[in-house]
Formats: sequence, C-alpha cells, structure tokens
Amino acid sequence: MTDLLDHGAAAIARAVRSGKVKARHIAEMAIARVEALNPALTAIVDFNPAEARASADAVDARLKQGFDGPILGVPYTVKDTTWVAGRRVTNGSLLYKDFIPPRNAVAVERLKEAGGVFLGMTNTPEMAAKGHTENKVYGPTRHPLDHNLTPGGSSGGAAAALAAGFSPIALGTDGGGSGRRPASHCGVVGLKTSAGAIPNPFGFGGAYGPLYGVTAPMGRTVADAKVAFEVMAGPDPHDPHSVPTLDIPPPAQPRIAFSPRLGLGVAVDPDVMSAVEAAVEKLRAAGWRIELADIAWPEGTNEAAFGAVNAAASALLYGERERQDKALFGDNVTALIERGRTLAGTEVVAAYRFADACARAVAEFFTRYDYLITPTTACVSWPVEQVSPKVIENREVGPRGHAVFTPLFNLALVPGISVPCGTGRAGLPVGLQIVAPRLHDRPLLAMAQRAETALTQ
Repeated sequence: MTDLLDHGAAAIARAVRSGKVKARHIAEMAIARVEALNPALTAIVDFNPAEARASADAVDARLKQGFDGPILGVPYTVKDTTWVAGRRVTNGSLLYKDFIPPRNAVAVERLKEAGGVFLGMTNTPEMAAKGHTENKVYGPTRHPLDHNLTPGGSSGGAAAALAAGFSPIALGTDGGGSGRRPASHCGVVGLKTSAGAIPNPFGFGGAYGPLYGVTAPMGRTVADAKVAFEVMAGPDPHDPHSVPTLDIPPPAQPRIAFSPRLGLGVAVDPDVMSAVEAAVEKLRAAGWRIELADIAWPEGTNEAAFGAVNAAASALLYGERERQDKALFGDNVTALIERGRTLAGTEVVAAYRFADACARAVAEFFTRYDYLITPTTACVSWPVEQVSPKVIENREVGPRGHAVFTPLFNLALVPGISVPCGTGRAGLPVGLQIVAPRLHDRPLLAMAQRAETALTQ
C-alpha cells in the first residue's frame, strides 16, 4: 500500500471503496510525504495535519453509512486564493493574513462532497498576480526537481505539490496561464477550463473578472485532471456566468493545427522548441494529421495587451489600503496599483475591446480546425531569485516573455491544457499546450489523454 498514493485518483478511490484501505491510511501517506519534503519546497503553506486527518476520518465515516463518490479518499490541495470554510486563506497577501472565509468555494464544496480529502493550501504569488510563486506571507515555492528554481506561477504551489507526489489532484486557478505554465514547468497536467465551466460565485474575485480568470483542475496525469474537472464542473444557480460544458465526443478525424510561435514571432528557447517539435512529430507518427497554421490575431496583439484591466482593477481593489500601509504589498502589486491610478477609462475599454477581438479571432480559427497545438511556455524554469527570465532565445524579453502562449486563450474564453511532452536543458520538463473551442472541455480532455498516451510510449 505504500505506493498507492502514486497510482492516481481512480485507483485510490477503488481501493477505499473496496475496503482494502481506509481514507485515513491514504491521508497518513500524504502527510508523511508533506512533512518530509515540503519544508524544502513551501508548496503547501501553513500545513495542519490535523485537518487532513479529520477530513479523511469524515470520509471513512460516510463510507460506513453507504456513501460513495468519484474521488473517495483522494487527497487534494487548494490554491491559497480559493475559499475553504474555517481555514486561513491569505490570497498570498499580508492584507488577508488573518482572513477566515465564511464558506467554501463551489469547487471546494464539490470536491468535499465527492469524497475528497483536503490536504492543505498551496502557495501563490500575491493576489495571484505574477508567474513566479513567492509572497510576503510565506516566501518562495521551489521546484521539486531543483530547489534553486521556481515552479512558475501563479499556481506554482499546486504544481510543485503534484510533482512532489503529495496528492493526485489539485485545485488551481488560471487567469493568464496560471494553471498551465506551472504544470509545464513541473511536468504535470494543468487544465484551463472554458469560461463558466466551473462556477465560482464565492471568493475574493480576481482582477480579470469571472470569465477571464477560471478554476484550473490540475493532476499528475490527464486522467486525474479529468476526474477533478468532472467533479467540479456544472452550473450553479449562484453564478450567473456558469454554463454546462458540451458532452460531445472528439471528432473522428480531428483537424489539428500547430502554431510554434502563435503567429506573433515570439521568442522561444531552442530546447523548448526542440522538445515541442519532437512531440508533434511523435503525434504525427501516431496518426495525428497536423498542419502548420496560425490564428489571425488583431493588430498589436501581445501578451501584455490586456494589462490595463489588471492594473485598473488592482488600483480599484487595493489602492486605498496601499495608500494607508504600503508595507502590506509587494513590488508587483504596488506597481500594478500605481499604473492603474494613471490609466484613462478609454484605455481600459480599449483592453476589453481587444479581448473581444481576440475571442472572435480564435472562434474564426476554430471554424477551420478542431484543436490547436502550441508550446505551453517559452522557456523552462528559471532561478527562484528572479521574478522572470530576462532573456529568451538570446533576445531580451519583458516580464511576461515567458508567458506568451497562454493569456490570449483566457481572453478567448476557450479551454486549454498543458501535458508533459519531454525535457529541455538540465532535464527540466517541457509542456505541450492543446487548445479547443469554448465549452469543448470534454473533447479536449479526451484528445489530451490520446496525446499523453502517444507521448509516453
């Protein structure tokens, strides 16, 4: 039984359901790993083993009463931006260091009701506002393969916890690639769901708004991310933006496009490009028909074009508190607040119009193709002391240069997933991003499972 924690969510649930092992025993395995490995990683924050034990004992008690669930006894983690009732949730910020949510987020409630065992909160950058996981509350999260590196962000704690083997599934978020990019860096799976697929009426509320920032089921495999998605997805009457996903099979002969630089000439490190191109060739050898094609993006498209909204929202949400006590905030959020104070309303409206133009461009592209393949990130993980890499492919890049492949699909409201596809320099993981039309989350997951199988043979 010592290896059961590594066998995935379905295997754990079967074992607990059959009575071969108790949820409490699985929880003890997970606790032992966290206690052994987490002090060097800070993937899980403010760890309380008593919570995990109580959660597991509650599952065992329900099982005796005839309860069953799809993730029976399966440990899961929750990003420290998402409400867990009665538990300290800081949003990675000193502003919320003593905050206790009054209720669970809908996604958390559904994981609990499905028989999951809450293991702990995972680290996030302040307000989930950058692609490097560190904050003034808990400090940095480190990469499980090399503690000198970052796992990325903002769901860096979730990805690191998965890669370290603490749990099969994790609840992250994705407002611009926050679930996909750390998954790529850590060699796990991150799903950016369609806007509205997983309801989120209760919580802090992201700067981007309820459609652009979404819940991200994450797992060590596509199957684990899929079971987490199925548990959390579906409309909720409290969330006017929630919608049902389409229960349709993948097309028999899918039309697949590969866009190595998104049609934007972005910088990509050679080791990443080599791994992604090798993966595409492996998929072709497995029978996938893949064409080179790019989306016809609006003029002036780049990874930072929506930044005015984030800055304006930061100024609105946190500006007054920043004036009162600047020490509460880190440099990144402070810079966003300061920029937001200078923005004209026309600049914010222009950013929203740009987002709509991106959504239309992606929708047009998916009238000709069923799926799009890209790299997930432009580089592998970088030193934990750096907020972002300054040079990619021998070119100087901005602070979002590593993130170029993900945020535009948040603006397009479509689902995307990162699956491991090989390694780059120093054996560091590289991810392959697959994108599908809006609400085609289930067909996307099926294609991702096919890709995972082909790439691991």
